[in-house]
Amino acid sequence: MDSTQEIKRKMDAGEIYYENSEIFEEKLHYNRLLHEFNQISPDQVEKKSEQLEKLLGAKGEGVYIEQPLHANWGKNTYLGKNVYANFNLTLVDDTRIEIHEDTMIGPNVTIITGTHPLDPQLRKQYAQYNLPVVIERNVWIGAGSIIFPGVTIGENAVIGAGSLVTKDIPPNVVAFGSPCEVTKKI
Repeated sequence: MDSTQEIKRKMDAGEIYYENSEIFEEKLHYNRLLHEFNQISPDQVEKKSEQLEKLLGAKGEGVYIEQPLHANWGKNTYLGKNVYANFNLTLVDDTRIEIHEDTMIGPNVTIITGTHPLDPQLRKQYAQYNLPVVIERNVWIGAGSIIFPGVTIGENAVIGAGSLVTKDIPPNVVAFGSPCEVTKKI
């Protein structure tokens, strides 16, 4: 069995790994912080902001996330300033998610870094690997979109509601669909 340090290295390197009890306990710590965030009264804006600072890897000024928020960790998500996320944002942040400044995220959006091997024997053993997601500056992600592992969405892009973003989207475009495809330049 790999050491906790080696598992964490693999989690961020795109290599197959298996969680151990220490990783599980650390994740529970962040799950508790997330639970506390979701229990704060919506009118306690400052308290919500303070709790997000404990939960997230980084949080710029002017970040606002509607409750409820869902995350595997929280600590692996890095938000630039003036990021707005509507309710039911789901962060499968088993490795790094970067959401750059001035980004807007509609309700019921899911951003996924964790995935599993195709080999059924490895899946049966709960094998996993992760690929980071980057959402560049001033992106708008429409309601119900799902961003897959390893995707980068370019600056100023607009992702239409209900899109399955399975590959990189260039900057300054409108893209939507299942799978998400570029439909026009901005």
